[in-house]
Amino acid sequence: MLKKKIYELFIGSNNKGKVREIKELLPKRIKIYSTNTYKIKTPRENGKTFLKNSLIKARYYSKKTGKICIADDSGLEIDILKKAPGIYSARWGGKKNNFNLAIKKVFKKLDKVDKNWKIKIIRARFICALTIYGPKIKTIQSTGKVEGKISNCKKGLNGFGYDPIFIPNGKKITFGQMKAYKKYKIDHRAKAFKKIKKFL
Repeated sequence: MLKKKIYELFIGSNNKGKVREIKELLPKRIKIYSTNTYKIKTPRENGKTFLKNSLIKARYYSKKTGKICIADDSGLEIDILKKAPGIYSARWGGKKNNFNLAIKKVFKKLDKVDKNWKIKIIRARFICALTIYGPKIKTIQSTGKVEGKISNCKKGLNGFGYDPIFIPNGKKITFGQMKAYKKYKIDHRAKAFKKIKKFL
């Protein structure tokens, strides 16, 4: 457990959308460093779980910078696809993390499994695993998830990643259609952050 508050953090990600959301969720008093400040390549993520991959990233960036690092690993699980893409969510977009390509791949796989999927409820969830790692602190980890379903087409231009095809339970619109401040109240990353808020 941390004995004192954190006043600066390195965000361990080269995903601009993810960095933007993490910045929004962190207390304003914390000084933020990112890969815009330090030109560091992305580490190899070979963990079998979201938590393991977030630890791999946090440890890697912390050792590269000498700073306390926060990193997340997150993704989309679709039940009918045996929880794919899961920990491979970003990789479905290829080397350039092209999520338009990734979404097309989701739709193609759904078509292959069930040609009538567009008129059915396709259960899915977003999962986020967070890790804070750094010198002279005990490693902190948390997870958050939000249940929902897959939209039958892309909707909305907000957010990033798979947001345009995910409709959270209790809502009629996708994350891609939501205002950022509304999404941050209910999404998987916000839920994971709530669990570590006392350390920040």
